[in-house]
Amino acid sequence: MRYKESLKQVCERLEKAGIPEPDWDAWYLFSHAAHMNRAAYFMKQAEEMPSDEELELERLTQAREKRIPLQHLLGQTEFMGFPFQVDGRVLVPRQDTEKLVELVLEDQKNSQQENTRLLDMCTGSGCIAVSLALLGEFSEVVAVDISEDALKVARENARINECSKIEFRQSNLFEALEGEQFEMIVSNPPYIPTGELDHLMPEVRDHDPWLALDGKEDGLYFYRRLAEECPRHLVPGGKIFWEIGCDQGEAVKELLQEAGFSDVKILPDDTGKDRVIIGDWLCLTD
Repeated sequence: MRYKESLKQVCERLEKAGIPEPDWDAWYLFSHAAHMNRAAYFMKQAEEMPSDEELELERLTQAREKRIPLQHLLGQTEFMGFPFQVDGRVLVPRQDTEKLVELVLEDQKNSQQENTRLLDMCTGSGCIAVSLALLGEFSEVVAVDISEDALKVARENARINECSKIEFRQSNLFEALEGEQFEMIVSNPPYIPTGELDHLMPEVRDHDPWLALDGKEDGLYFYRRLAEECPRHLVPGGKIFWEIGCDQGEAVKELLQEAGFSDVKILPDDTGKDRVIIGDWLCLTD
């Protein structure tokens, strides 16, 4: 079968299987199996596809038809322009989360503060911590997760991106950080209500770790814990930047205000949905 026909067939199969954006996924599976970019494809599309490439493309297509995430099949994804290894031990980094990173970098640029110590709580794949360590001017970055499996992936992603300035720690939230303080605490915690987990897309429901998804009964469990515990780990004038669910802004804002945070703002992603909440810690005492 010619390259052009193979690509068309994969697209049709993925569309029939109900895959969102089948054209996009078909191209990535095809280019991975055939080891070619767009330019090479346009030059060779009328040529016969070698049997070994056909077999690999068939394997990948069958797996995607079963709703195995594209990123798991390819072994990596891109976040903030950097490659990140992903598998079933961590959440697949989403483009929505790039807004969190962009806002942190913008804030640091505007403040021009030196010796900024940053904590990434619930680091998962490490995509936030690694991106901020590479693109920001932080004096120290600490990345925490309760899952040692997730931390193994995060450490590998730091190695892949030649990022040596992150200290990774296993901890149930702040348990291993007693007495430590930071100028900034960022987090993308689990925030899906338990009752909604079964209704997620199969790629997420069946392949992302539930530990990284489950925000307990109302999805706000970890925000309550963070709002309660962050003040002890922020210097006066410190800031928080957290990702939130698109319908959780007002509830999380109330939690932060009750905990003593000021200038709390809910900010949208590029689609206009609430995505990030920020707040200042100005209290001098607990």
